Amino acid sequence: MAYPQDAAVQPPALRIDALGKKCPLPIIMLAQRIGEVPIGNVIEVLADDPATKTDVPAWCGLKSHEFVGAGELAPAPGWAFRIRRSY
Repeated sequence: MAYPQDAAVQPPALRIDALGKKCPLPIIMLAQRIGEVPIGNVIEVLADDPATKTDVPAWCGLKSHEFVGAGELAPAPGWAFRIRRSY
């Protein structure tokens, strides 16, 4: 997965470090903190639990936030998921 061009260059308004946390903690952390950023801004969630690859896009769909995309973390294992707050 890769970010669309605009989201790749836009720094996230908030970065949530969920590395080492197992499901459902990365989603809980995202849900608790998404209200901290203005509508339209991007939140980045760092996670290494494989379940987050499906959980983050599914949560975005359920909550009507935009799943922007994901990129692999290097050299550490894991992913950086980007979500744009919609409301």
